[in-house]
Amino acid sequence: MAASNNLVVPQANAALDQMKFEVAQELGISFPQDGYYGNMTTKDAGSIGGSITRRLVQIAEQSLAGHK
Repeated sequence: MAASNNLVVPQANAALDQMKFEVAQELGISFPQDGYYGNMTTKDAGSIGGSITRRLVQIAEQSLAGHK
């Protein structure tokens, strides 16, 4: 079975990274400067992922409704 976290549009990677940092900042979660995420709590990672998912769903709903 192939990995499910492959981007359908690879060019979206930069936008998703930016969204990740924006959401983390909004939630008051800091990323390690050395890039090692092993010490990040599961709760924090889940909060970031859940917020990103909600935001992406909202963007898709607005797009489907014809609003921007």
